[in-house]
Amino acid sequence: MWKGEGVQKRKRMTQRVESNSLLLNLTCLLPFSLQDAFQAFHINPTLVQKFLKPLLIGELAPGEPSQDRDKNSQLVEDFRTLRKTAEEMNLFRASPLFFSLYLGHIIALEVLAWLMVSYCGTGWITTLILACILTTSQAQAGWLQHDFGHLSVFKKSSWNHIVHKFVIGHLKGASANWWNHRHFQHHAKPNIFKKDPDVNMLHIFVLGDTQPVEYGKKKLKYLPYNHQHEYFFLIFPPLLIPVYFQIQIISTMIRRRFWADLAWAISYYMRYFITYIPFYGVLGSLCLLTFVRFLESHWFVWVTQMNHIPMEIDSEKHRDWLSSQVAATCNIEQSFFNDWFTGHLNFQIEHHLFPTMPRHNFWKVKPLVKSLCAKYGVQYEEKPLGKAFVDIVGSLKKSGDLWLDAYLHK
Repeated sequence: MWKGEGVQKRKRMTQRVESNSLLLNLTCLLPFSLQDAFQAFHINPTLVQKFLKPLLIGELAPGEPSQDRDKNSQLVEDFRTLRKTAEEMNLFRASPLFFSLYLGHIIALEVLAWLMVSYCGTGWITTLILACILTTSQAQAGWLQHDFGHLSVFKKSSWNHIVHKFVIGHLKGASANWWNHRHFQHHAKPNIFKKDPDVNMLHIFVLGDTQPVEYGKKKLKYLPYNHQHEYFFLIFPPLLIPVYFQIQIISTMIRRRFWADLAWAISYYMRYFITYIPFYGVLGSLCLLTFVRFLESHWFVWVTQMNHIPMEIDSEKHRDWLSSQVAATCNIEQSFFNDWFTGHLNFQIEHHLFPTMPRHNFWKVKPLVKSLCAKYGVQYEEKPLGKAFVDIVGSLKKSGDLWLDAYLHK
């Protein structure tokens, strides 16, 4: 073996040992702080734990420092009992009829859009209605891919992954791997700075109560944050999907060589352009698609942010699973429209506590969650849809005012 090869091999071994050491330290915490998170994300924890066994090096001695010392052990135990009750009630069992009908109504919208342009032409009114139909189809496909991405439909993970790639790739032109990497970080540490990518606002917004003050004290002024509740309407809803997400998705698929995801995404664009170029031409079809993404982005931003931006956004506090998830999320009042419009994300608290639970069962577990929260004084927040939208703007204004006060006086 050449000397250079030996050095490189030792470096690779050292890196592998360091990486495994991190996993080992995390794994030794699994019976305590990580157990509920681990259980929440895997539909077959027993299978997954087989891959963790070789990494276990031991457990912390009772006298060693631990992030679990100050947690309410009884609350943790009661939450695990609640989960077992939900399992016994078959609340983790999906309804094939529900998801079949859901997929069917998305495909029906796509067919309706094509029939409309085929028989009604390409006039402005027809095109506007067509764009609304396609926007609805895209938004609903977004909620459906969310179900498969969370493994909440099929009993086997592999089946969920396959259909997830079809829905997010062929029906939406996005990447399953990109979504998984980003979204599961959010679920593990919602509203936690440096851990939740959804609150990484690239210095465009300041969120919560602590970040604005930190920016103000450091005299950081990338933008006039005291006006962020105003420029929010110009930046966030209209640009998130058609600009930021599109660039991030395409660059991620290429940079990380997600070739299967790229193939699925290409199949979406091929289907779309083959369908609409005969009616609108290349440029017209591209403009139509951009307009649909623009509309969908508004839908997506208002629905996804209403549950999180008005809630606590801060650094890591090492809470138990229930407390950390409920502090970062809130619910929206239930109605048939709210369920459909938000993809059941109006049950955000239940979804964050039980990500693999099929969404049509959230309403069944909700009373149990509310009762447990009431028992331990954990605030369970629920509000009307309109108020939730208003609270996004109000929260941004509050954070902006905190920044301005710290910027001028501290």
